Amino acid sequence: MKIVHVASELFPYVKTGGLADAVAALAGALADRGHEVAVYLPGYRVVLEHKDAAGAERTHRLKVEQGTDFLSGEVRVFSPRPGVTVHLVCREEFFDRRGAYGNGERDYEDNAERFIFFSKAVVESLRLAEAGADIVHCHDWQASLVPVLLRQAERRHGVTLALKTVFTIHNIAYQGVFPSRTFARTNLPEEVNQIDGIEYYSQINLMKGGILFADRVTTVSPRYAQEIQTPEFGCGLDGVVQTRADDLVGLINGVDSAIWNPATDELLPARYSPQNMAGKKVCRTELLKRCGFGAGFKGPVFGVVARLAAQKGIDLILANRDFFQSNDVRLVILGSGERRLEDEVRAFVREAPAKVHFSPRLDEAMSHLIEAGCDFFLMPSVFEPCGLNQMYSQVYGTVPVASRVGGLVDTVIDADEDPIRGTGLMCEPTTSGLLDALQRALALFADAPRHAQVQQRGMARDFSWKAAAEAYDRLYLESL
Repeated sequence: MKIVHVASELFPYVKTGGLADAVAALAGALADRGHEVAVYLPGYRVVLEHKDAAGAERTHRLKVEQGTDFLSGEVRVFSPRPGVTVHLVCREEFFDRRGAYGNGERDYEDNAERFIFFSKAVVESLRLAEAGADIVHCHDWQASLVPVLLRQAERRHGVTLALKTVFTIHNIAYQGVFPSRTFARTNLPEEVNQIDGIEYYSQINLMKGGILFADRVTTVSPRYAQEIQTPEFGCGLDGVVQTRADDLVGLINGVDSAIWNPATDELLPARYSPQNMAGKKVCRTELLKRCGFGAGFKGPVFGVVARLAAQKGIDLILANRDFFQSNDVRLVILGSGERRLEDEVRAFVREAPAKVHFSPRLDEAMSHLIEAGCDFFLMPSVFEPCGLNQMYSQVYGTVPVASRVGGLVDTVIDADEDPIRGTGLMCEPTTSGLLDALQRALALFADAPRHAQVQQRGMARDFSWKAAAEAYDRLYLESL
């Protein structure tokens, strides 16, 4: 099949979260299955500066109608691996910026214009290239207008650009809601700006368009597919999702084993496997050193790699300060995000500098070291569509402590509730729920043989993208 992915992030070129990892790994896994895969991505500054893009060739100059204006742009293409091409939609005014979505303090004010242009440019590029895609697969709100724009372009030009479209909700909390006047920039018929279109409480909601107009809708775990049909987790779109229940499927993301494999991970100071865990001890020692802790520390080390946002349960960790201060443990936090949470984590470090380390940045190498060097990985998310770190943790022999929400439920088995199959510790996403799981983690760590069994069971699980890609392959074939 000819499969086109449209996304705003792609590892290793631009990444703010799991979307980048998921799109890159899925594209590669589908190529491994013999499909012809193209990925459309905004031509951000950081992408154009990457060594892979140095030889990117210009394939099309674009003139995109946007409201009463015609905006120019171009598409540059390179191939990072056999079977995959990356198409960069370039327009300096929109994408030659330091951040993908904002400046670190707030979102760019013209994000609606930027990603409407991106979606329109993708459709125009597909038309000019006469690509004849079997599947156009769009990810999250930044690409959510592509399904409806594509069908409008087909009617206007009398061509077939794609046989079927798929839209994936990676996180329904981020919907692309903008003032109603923005609709004019889409040049779509007025009937699309109705309650059964993208109109949303006198505004427009771009994600709503993807849900309503794609042929199939997916999200990133079976549990999350159920959750987003409820008011608690649907973020105002639960009723809209319910209308597509027959076309909705939850498919778990996978782990890219070419990147996340402790036996081959070149970012680690030592490699290891279930048969020989000595390298994990080396990683633990190196992590303690880098964080300024004593390398000989014998107690449990807890790790966090997350965007500092309310979703990730950072408040729950901070609410359990007493646990970390009163027990002989260490806590390592890597990530940036909301200024309030960054400030509170820094205050926590000042309170307990000998026990807590904070790195307020994105750092791929450090994230690998935390996964390898910790004994427990904390994911007390308030909601979690799929989550990747809980899977990385199990692969790396680090026991996840995770909330009973979304994809965490689908991928972690509580070791106390199921002593035969358990690979982690589950909790309710509350302060007391997390405290209970932290105390159970201490008990597990104190029982070294049992702790080792839980580690081994986690490392034996198959979270590879091979299984995930097979599920998407079946979905595509069923759609066609």
